Amino acid sequence: MSDKIFGTDGIRGLAGSGWLSADGTTQIGWAVGTALVQGAGAKAPIKALLAHDGRRSGPILEAALARGLAAAGIQAESAGLLPTPGLAWLTRHEDYKLGIMVSASHNPARDNGIKVFNGQGDKLADEVQDRIEALLHGPSGEMDFPETPRPKHNPSLEAHYLKHLEAHWGKGLDLNSMTIVVDCANGAGSRSGPKALGRLGAKVHAIADEPDGENINKDCGSTHPEALLAAVRNKKADIGIALDGDGDRCLLVDELGKLVDGDEILMVLALHAQAQKQLKDSRIVATVMSNRGLHRALRDAGVSVSEVGVGDRNVVEALRNETLEIGGEQSGHVILGERNDFIGDGMVTALAVLRVMRETGKTLSQLTEPFTSMPQVLLGVPVESKPALDTIAGLTQLMDACNEELGEDGRILLRYSGTENLARVMVEGLDAGRIRTQAEELAGVIRNAIGSH
Repeated sequence: MSDKIFGTDGIRGLAGSGWLSADGTTQIGWAVGTALVQGAGAKAPIKALLAHDGRRSGPILEAALARGLAAAGIQAESAGLLPTPGLAWLTRHEDYKLGIMVSASHNPARDNGIKVFNGQGDKLADEVQDRIEALLHGPSGEMDFPETPRPKHNPSLEAHYLKHLEAHWGKGLDLNSMTIVVDCANGAGSRSGPKALGRLGAKVHAIADEPDGENINKDCGSTHPEALLAAVRNKKADIGIALDGDGDRCLLVDELGKLVDGDEILMVLALHAQAQKQLKDSRIVATVMSNRGLHRALRDAGVSVSEVGVGDRNVVEALRNETLEIGGEQSGHVILGERNDFIGDGMVTALAVLRVMRETGKTLSQLTEPFTSMPQVLLGVPVESKPALDTIAGLTQLMDACNEELGEDGRILLRYSGTENLARVMVEGLDAGRIRTQAEELAGVIRNAIGSH
């Protein structure tokens, strides 16, 4: 097992292997619980909340976590199938000091992962993750963990989360007469997503809402929206909503059958908030992956973009440090600041856009008219290792030449994925054909140097 265990979004890998084996996950449960108890100085047993996204390996890893937590003096309870943001919100607002989500988000069913939240529903600070890793690299593998019962399932927790969606984000929002198609990615939001929309009066058509343990994200959800695009057209729906496997992301489809990504969602929410004088600071947060079309669309309304590195943790940090209210990623991970406890929630995002539609009387296609996307090419290169990119022979020189050709109307971003063995190449510019050629040339240099075969 590698020295570095946590990635950019928790621990992720092939279910049943390495740290995601039953034994490895038991050790993780013990280390997380021990680090929490040590950090808090707690003496009495404390409670942890677990949940999963519907993968076949989810309940197995939940039981393994509960076993390790019990060895650290922590009692575990399960919310069962529940979106990651639901787990984070419940951890913050119910009587839990720790929340652990078993999910690999948008990854295939063979993968799984572990996302850990503190008692405030926040992802762990780097120093806490370092403490957990230090414990795992200690004698944990030699420990004898006693058998414990599976964590008790508390079905009322899903109802508490649904009440939060309905009473807070759905307050005064009448969706009667609206037809909505929601693609649940056969994942964590398969029950809660359609229920929340139906309770607000919408005529709901749910697709990919029958998780069988193996079909999560398979030709569905925010990473594969083709079925949703077709369903919106066939049902003549007002809007389509695509969740990802663990329910923290949301992409939309307008009434014309056009996909609306996270950048456009950010624009819709920011322009409306600015028009209603609801932005205390005329800035939003977006990552370096956001299309320059977002910057241009907001500039005319007097809204600027504070740019951060990739990852929702970076977005949350900027929102908190700058006291801003709207932030997110092109992937559809949108975070509405303190109003939602800095928790990114796909259904909260969808409800916020639906509210803008109702308050303005506009369709989603009308709301997204100000956005003109700059051509952008994004390629993923499977790699065997992740050396510093500027050490790859010829890559810096080629990147400099491409940047000079692109000028002020384009940009290049090279980075490694935080969750997969991939190098990502992004080129943005005015000439779609030319930027594809440049992206492929850059990807070719990386592939020849460190590509997996």
